[in-house]
Amino acid sequence: MIDLYYWTTPNGHKISLCLEEMGLRYLVKPVEIGKGEQFRPEYLAISPNNKIPAIVDHDPIHGGEPLALFESGAILIYLAEKSGKFLPTRTCERFDVLQWLMWQMGGLGPMAGQNHHFAGYTAERIQYAIDRYVNETNRLYGVLNKRLSERKFVAGEYSIADMAIYPWIVPYERQSQKLDDFPYLRRWFETIKARPATIRAYDVAKRINPTNAPTVNEQSKKILFGQTALK
Repeated sequence: MIDLYYWTTPNGHKISLCLEEMGLRYLVKPVEIGKGEQFRPEYLAISPNNKIPAIVDHDPIHGGEPLALFESGAILIYLAEKSGKFLPTRTCERFDVLQWLMWQMGGLGPMAGQNHHFAGYTAERIQYAIDRYVNETNRLYGVLNKRLSERKFVAGEYSIADMAIYPWIVPYERQSQKLDDFPYLRRWFETIKARPATIRAYDVAKRINPTNAPTVNEQSKKILFGQTALK
């Protein structure tokens, strides 16, 4: 059994989507980040960076004590190796998947996240920052669209790279993007959206957060933003 420490964000969705695709048994342990539950000592023992998602695998690949992991990219790679699915073993194909996983981790996720922040969460509207991140998100959509003009999924076969990218495209309207501007990306998006495992993963989100309550409000901003090493 795998414990999934989760909230209904793109990074959380990556792992529920992955677990559903792989058919691995898991138990969701909600971490309401808007209430500061990610700072509880028992959670920090699992995820020292006080972010979601994290997992604890009670039956790790090589046996032994339960294995705790944080960082969604590392979790995806681990689960792919545990299940033997969605990450090729041949070197060239494997690194094709991994480079697109890193593209999401280092590019699309952070840039779209800043897009969300400056367009929706700041008290002061900083137009330069909004334009900067909306435009960079648009550029990254273009990179993905071009890649998908040549193949069905980002690395040929459906993989953990697609699972990492898809949840960050779901809120495209919040990112001031239009999928009609990116036809190959739209085709890929609709294909993944219709997969049974995707439907099940997003049903998990509805069960955990049935009212789709926003993570960020005036109270939670004090918890989510402005953290330093001292507080």
